[in-house]
Amino acid sequence: MIRVLNQENTILSRYVAQLRDEVTQRDPMRFRRNLERTGEVMAYEISKTLNYRAETVVTPLGEAEVMVPADEVVIASILRAGVPMHNGFLNVFDDAANAFVSAFRKYSKDGTMKVVLEQVTTPSLEGKVLIVVDPMLATGASIELAYYALIEKGGVPAHTHLASVISSTDGVEYVRKHFPMEHVTLWTAAVDEEMTVKSYIVPGIGDPGDLAYGKKL
Repeated sequence: MIRVLNQENTILSRYVAQLRDEVTQRDPMRFRRNLERTGEVMAYEISKTLNYRAETVVTPLGEAEVMVPADEVVIASILRAGVPMHNGFLNVFDDAANAFVSAFRKYSKDGTMKVVLEQVTTPSLEGKVLIVVDPMLATGASIELAYYALIEKGGVPAHTHLASVISSTDGVEYVRKHFPMEHVTLWTAAVDEEMTVKSYIVPGIGDPGDLAYGKKL
């Protein structure tokens, strides 16, 4: 399933507008916070899809029955750009377990690019709900590599949610073709049509890792 959240009116669009704005995004703290807020909104939307169970809570005046999530959630992010969004998800799913994937783009002299995976840390994923966080879904190669590395190490989750702020049309189609869509849902705030030759989304937002944490060597 593919869920594009800006197809409906939502406050999320304001956060995305600020993430895109070349003036507003010059403030790293504001940029990180907008990624975090985007994660919070997406986490709320994903929470509607979980399984729930009844739980009795004792109040000072009696007892109340409430519905609470029955699923165990694991939040996984691709370093480093995924960290602020990851924190937003963790603000909502505050008892979730956490996983991290270290991956980066490596460019050859001829201009071709491949994704290099360095490290994966994860708890058991068997039967759980996995949320993989990466702000930009460009070619789809990074999130595919992260997903299969996570399940190879942690086991097969009951369902996986892929969460990105901006996706390219090519990235969306890549996910549709290379993931088991009966067990995967892609959530994105917006879909952009173009990519540069170096696989940057246009108009996109630029490099979220650099904007959040400063330029790297």
